[in-house]
Amino acid sequence: MVSNPSQAPATPPPPGYTPPIPDPNYTNSGVPTFDFVRDKIENRISTAIGSEELAHAGPEGQQVDEMMRKRDEAARKKLEEIRKSMGK
Repeated sequence: MVSNPSQAPATPPPPGYTPPIPDPNYTNSGVPTFDFVRDKIENRISTAIGSEELAHAGPEGQQVDEMMRKRDEAARKKLEEIRKSMGK
């Protein structure tokens, strides 16, 4: 009888060894799950929205908002002036 090395008995794990727990956010092939990706995207969106709200709540944010409003108004006036000069 020929012994097959691929069917050799496995060595037992050392005492106290616990196998690693697979990450539930990834498949066995290492691809992230849909739920994991969705949660990550939602977290990034929430963080961005919260950061924007905090930025606009402070005095610096309010100054920037006022500057943007003035710039937009100037742009609208300039566009209106250009349209009038073109006869539209």
